[in-house]
Order: sequence, then C-alpha cells, then structure tokens
Amino acid sequence: MANTESEEGQGGSVRQVSGGGVNAAFGRFRSALTSAELLLPLGIVAILAMLLIPLPTWLLDMSLAISITFSVVILLTVIFIASPLELTSFPTILLIATMLRLGLNVASTRLILSEGHTGTDAAGRVIEAFGSFVAGGNYVIGIIVFGILVIINFIVITKGAGRIAEVAARFTLDAMPGKQMAIDADLSSGLIDEDQARTRRKELETESSFFGAMDGASKFVRGDAVAGLLITFINIIGGMIIGVAQRDMSFGAAAENYTLLTIGDGLVSQIPALIVSTGAGMLVTKAGVSGQTDKALFSQLSGYPAAMGIAAFLLLMMAAIPGLPAWPFLIMAVAAGALAIYVSRNAAIESAEREARALEAEDQEATAPVDEPISSALQMDLIRLELGYGLLPLINANADHRLTDQIKALRRQIAGDMGFVMPAVRIQDNLQLPASTYVIRIKEIEAGRGDLRPNMLMCMDPRGQKISLPGEATTEPTFGLPAVWVQENQREEAMFRGYTVVDSATVITTHLTELVKDNMSELLSYAETQKLLDELPQSQQKLVSDLIPSQFTLGSVQRVLQNLLSERISIRDLPTILEGLAEAVGYTRNMTQITEHVRARLSRQISDANTNDSGIVPLVTLSPAWEQAFVESIIGQGDDKQLAMAPSKLQDFITKVRQTFEQQAMAGETPALLVSPQIRPYVRSVIERFRPVTVVLSQNEIHPKARIKTVASI
Repeated sequence: MANTESEEGQGGSVRQVSGGGVNAAFGRFRSALTSAELLLPLGIVAILAMLLIPLPTWLLDMSLAISITFSVVILLTVIFIASPLELTSFPTILLIATMLRLGLNVASTRLILSEGHTGTDAAGRVIEAFGSFVAGGNYVIGIIVFGILVIINFIVITKGAGRIAEVAARFTLDAMPGKQMAIDADLSSGLIDEDQARTRRKELETESSFFGAMDGASKFVRGDAVAGLLITFINIIGGMIIGVAQRDMSFGAAAENYTLLTIGDGLVSQIPALIVSTGAGMLVTKAGVSGQTDKALFSQLSGYPAAMGIAAFLLLMMAAIPGLPAWPFLIMAVAAGALAIYVSRNAAIESAEREARALEAEDQEATAPVDEPISSALQMDLIRLELGYGLLPLINANADHRLTDQIKALRRQIAGDMGFVMPAVRIQDNLQLPASTYVIRIKEIEAGRGDLRPNMLMCMDPRGQKISLPGEATTEPTFGLPAVWVQENQREEAMFRGYTVVDSATVITTHLTELVKDNMSELLSYAETQKLLDELPQSQQKLVSDLIPSQFTLGSVQRVLQNLLSERISIRDLPTILEGLAEAVGYTRNMTQITEHVRARLSRQISDANTNDSGIVPLVTLSPAWEQAFVESIIGQGDDKQLAMAPSKLQDFITKVRQTFEQQAMAGETPALLVSPQIRPYVRSVIERFRPVTVVLSQNEIHPKARIKTVASI
C-alpha cells in the first residue's frame, strides 16, 4: 500500500517523508541537548562566548549566582571527601571555575564601562547589591574590604596552597621508585597477585599525576587574583575617564558610580575565588581519577548529597538578604535541593545493593574452609633464594639484566648440559637478612650466602694478582677469590686491564649454578626419575619396559643416576645409561660396580668433557706403589668391600695429591687423576673430601680415540 500511494501521489508521499525526517532530526538534537556528555562542552563554549558577546543584566545576575553556587559546591565537596583520589578532576574544576570568573569579569567590565553613567544598577542587581550591601554604600569601605579579600586570597591562601602543591608533587615523584620497589617485593613474595600489583601501580601513577597537575593548577588561582586586582584598577580609571570625558559627568559622580560598580564587581568575583582557593588548599593537604573528564567531574561533584543540601540552605539564606535579587538564588537553591534528594535516594539504593552483595559474599566465605590444611606446612622448597630488601631491585621488571631471566636461562642451560631438569627457584625477600645479603637454600637448608652491592660491579683478576682499581675489597662468594666492587663507569677501564667484570645478578646466578651442580644428586627425586623415563622417545620405551621392573627397580635407576650426577656426569644420554644397566645387572647387583660399568659405557662423553682447548685429555697418573697400597687396603667381600688405609698413609696421599694439582693449576692445567678401575670409587671417596672438583677417571673411561697426555704422576 505504501508503494502504491507513493506512485499515485508522489507529492503527498514526499511531504510525509520530509516531515518524518525533520521530526527525527529534531528528536536527535533534543536528546543530544539533554545528554550529560554535552553539558561540559556547552558550558565551556558559553564561558568563551562571555568574552565576546555582551550579556544582558538579568543573564549576568544569573551567571554570577551560578559562579557563587559552583564555588560553594567545590568547597563543601572537598570537605566531605575521604581521600584526594576521589576528586582527581580538581585541576580541571579549578580551571573551569577560573575561566568562569574571568569571563564574568569581562562581561561585567563591558557593562560597567558602557552603561556605568546610568546608575549603580548598570551591571545588574547582584553587583549593585554587593557594592551597596557589603560596602555599606561607601566606596572607600568597599575598596578596603576588596583589598583585604585580595590580600587574604593572594598572600595567604593561594601562596600557601601553591607551596604545598609544589612540595607534595616533588616528594611524590621522589618516592615513586621506593613505592614501585615495595609493590614488586610484595608481588615476588606472594603477598599480592598480578592484578593487585597492577591496581597499586595504577593508583601510584594516578597519585603522581594528580600532584603534578595540582602544582600547575595552583597557578590558576594565583593568576586569577592578580587579574582581578588589575581589572579593578582598569575599571576605576577607565570608568572615570569615560564618565568625565565622554559622558560629561562630574568627577565626584563619576568616581562614586564607577568605583561602586567596580568594587561590587570585584567583590562578587573575589568571594568565589576565595572559596575555591580555600578548597584547593584543603585538597592538596590530603592526594589522585581515571576516565573521561566530564564523567569524573559530574559523578564526583554529585556523589555527596550532603554538600548539595548545605549549598541549597546557604542559597536560601542569601535569597533572604535585603537588596539581593531573590529569584536567582531561589532557583539555584531549589535545583541544588532537588539534586541532593535525587542523589541521596540513588546512594541509598546502591548502599542497600552493596550490603546485600556483602552478605552473600560472607555466606559463601562461611561455607568455605577458613584454615589451610596442616599438610601445607609439610611442603618444602627444593631451591630457595632469599634476598635482603636492598637486593630487591635485581628482580625489578625494568632492570637491564633481571635476575629472574638469568635463572630461567640457567635452568635451560643445565637441562641441556647435564640432562637434569633443575627444580624451579623460589625467590622471596627476607627482612631478617642484612639489606645487601642473599642466601641460597637447598631443601630449606642454607647452602651458601653472599654480600652484594646492587649498583656496583664485581671486578676479579683471573691471574690472581692484586686489582689496582679503586673500590671496596671483597671476596667472590662462589670460589672465594679476592675481588673489588667498582663503579659502573669503571667497567671499560677494568676490561681494558684484563679483569673479569660481572654485575650482582650474575654473581648470584654463578653461585646458584655451582650449588645446584654440587647438589644435583639430592635434587634428583624419585618422581623426577620417573618423569625422565616417561619423556624418552617412543622408540626407547621398549628398553625401559624390559628393564623396569623385571630386572631393575626405579629406585635403583635413581641411585645410579645420582651417583653419576654427584661427579657432574651428564645423564642426558639416558638410553646409553639404561643399556649399561641392562648389561651390568646380568653379573652383579652391587650399585658401585653397576655405576662403574655405566661410566665405562659413557667413555666417549666423559673423555670429551675433560678435553682441553688443544683437544687433549691432561692426566695425572697414580704410581704403581700407590695403586698397590689402595688394592691392599680394600677389605671385605662382595657388597661389603671398603677402604681401610692407615691414617698416616692416607694423610700422605692427600698431601701429595694437593701439591700435585696445585702445581698444575699454577701452570694453567686442569688435569684428571687416572687410576685403575677396581680402586677408582675408593680413591674418589677420599679426594672428594678435600678437592671435590677434581675428576677421577679409570682406564676404562678413556675412549680409545681420545688424545691423552700425562702431565704429572703421584
């Protein structure tokens, strides 16, 4: 039907569509005007229009009433807020209030200078009332009162508030690194989660931004006071010149008219300025808002119905003052009172909803267990790194060489080199430690500690000579080498002299590496052993199933792997180790002999690990006399064999080994001790007591293709 009507009567149809489009456009325009999002932009445009467009006296009276109401609401809102973070839009509010007063000053100045000759009501009833009532009809009194208000605002309140804002901004910015460090420390120790840390960082940024903005916004109030003073003098002098020279008024009449109007204008602008300055001073003594400015402004100013109610009562009292026009203040009083009632009802509804949600949350928490199970106290950290509070910057996200990143790289490196999956390292702060001290615990027992300087570099001489750079003498915590802490700017000079330079995070990582390698046998648990076997390729699973549990238990496999790791032999080639186990279990059940057989199967790997840069395996051999002495000192049969050498002879052996290897170390060699297969476990058990890093090899562990060189003999 609609199409038929359009074809039969196109004119009527077009008129109907046009009328509908106009109605829709008008509806969209009306909804836009009533939207709260346009109130702030329209208000700013209106303020700017005052600077250019002359205002009628009734509109000026209404605008002055709005300015007074706005300043009172600002002051009372500042009084009622609990924290400055609830009114972080205050710098924007301060700018709007200042622009409003300056715009009204320009509008009133235009009326005073153009219509001041007609009488004291030339600039509206509000200015006339302030000039007559506050000044008592005597412009000399008005000038004095105006001067006192300017002094109070400019000298006392504005200057003090500006100084407080400046100091608060400086102290807040200086305290930011410490507060960020505290947040990172709480996050690393598990006191807060990532979301809480993100929220606290956001609050910290908001606080610093707020105080920085308040430092600049305080200049608005100071400039407003200066502008008000200058405008007053311009109005008086300019008005008298216009009145006498252009309007043919007597000097006395011109002085009385223009001075009274100017003083009234000054008072009606300085009183709101004084109120806003007081609010600014109160706010900067407390602290930071996110979101759009208009939403923050309207939501925060309307969030305290008590402030609106008191403002409405004060406006009613002002409407009752003789000489003041009652209707502007009555309108604003009714508006403020209605808004207070509306906001109060909404706040009551929201409060009831919050209480209902809180009761529901309490009921849910009541049904959940309150105490953690006692079994949680049995959990143990396999590796734990405890830091003094002075070392917390090492785990900071902004650090150049973050400690956590180095530990992640260390776990990957050990897995590749040793075939051992290093347990996760728990890092936490320990306030009982000195600020610059760290402690490494293996199964919650202290395994090592050290003292660091986070902002300095550790400098060591690989040749063992004295370091000539100025700094703080110390000892390298991993190997006990003499070292010196030097400043960051001395790095290039130290490297030029051939010194080894490392930062604090690298010192901790190196220490942790050596301690983990020393304790790998203890860290390899039953569960980790099972995991290593499960992660073997599918092609190797048949070997595992044939060996375990029919011929060998998982615990026995774990024991052999621990024996290998205790001498820092990689277990990455797990299939070869399992093949060696399958061979050895056919003729013995002795774990020591089985381990020695597996070591022989790993001869290629062991020889390669002890090959120097020249491709040679340097060896220190054991003389036939000492070989015979060890063979004769082994007593017992089967699994009960043990070494029973005389203490004096054993001490003589220890002395000769120590002297020989120290001489080789001074010559730059790191040789291995070569002994016969049947005594290797017993020689190793002696040497690991005083030189655990010394490698003891049997002749079966030297690969046939390895190039060897005997550098000394014991």
